[in-house]
Amino acid sequence: MKIAFIGLGNMGGGMAANLVKAGHEVRAFDLSETALAAAREAGCATFTTAHEACSGAEAVVSMLPNGAIVKQVYWDEVIGHAPEGAILLDCSTIDVATAREVISVTEAHGFQTVDAPVSGGIAAANGGTLTFMVGGSDEAFARAQPILAAMGKAVIHAGGPGTGQAAKICNNMLLAIHMIGTCEAFAMADKLGLDAQTFYDISSVSSGQCWSMTSYCPVPGVGPVTPADNGYQGGFAAGLMLKDLKLAMEAAEGAGATVALGAHAKAIYEAFAAENAATDFSGIIRTL
Repeated sequence: MKIAFIGLGNMGGGMAANLVKAGHEVRAFDLSETALAAAREAGCATFTTAHEACSGAEAVVSMLPNGAIVKQVYWDEVIGHAPEGAILLDCSTIDVATAREVISVTEAHGFQTVDAPVSGGIAAANGGTLTFMVGGSDEAFARAQPILAAMGKAVIHAGGPGTGQAAKICNNMLLAIHMIGTCEAFAMADKLGLDAQTFYDISSVSSGQCWSMTSYCPVPGVGPVTPADNGYQGGFAAGLMLKDLKLAMEAAEGAGATVALGAHAKAIYEAFAAENAATDFSGIIRTL
């Protein structure tokens, strides 16, 4: 299948490479020449504009920074350039309202579209083990599923348009809350004279167990290898976590949802990301 891939950043580059490995012809575009060079090395054909990449493509995958850029790309570069009837997959993390607008407008122009944000971080993007949360019609999901499966370990249909984004921001709000709690528990254990490995051995098989502890432990040398073992570099940047928390707060306000802990997590990450935006979000333990 000919697939245009727009946005080759930390996540998109690995995702595009995995589509190549799956046997697809990937037509890649990014504003960064460094990203384009890496894409060429991975086997992608590269283009100087997004609309050139979209020309003749049977599918378009996008991985972009925010909703405004997503709309600009789809309005100006995809519509009128990708063949009518192509399947469009936006894997960016954006607000629910924009995701629904993009699906509505592109479908009015003859495309089928899904919002398909991801969970898993850079390592999962490179390794093809992402989780995709997909919003859109049953027919659009059926067309998108095999493309997404080439880049991930799980592809889950969340429901209608925008529900993929809803799932992503709810999940990441919960993740932020869990990580802060995990860091607080390890910090308190240390102050109480309890060895970190011993606390891990106990809590990881007790009621305090959570993904932030057993799969992404914020303490170096404890549990599986995580960004904590690399000076809190790589993984999922605190600035991106803050972005998702802001989206969650906007969505909560619009829906009338009570998210007291989510709001507190946002305030904590706002303070942390002011000087540590590129640091992995588990680095929040350094503030304790």
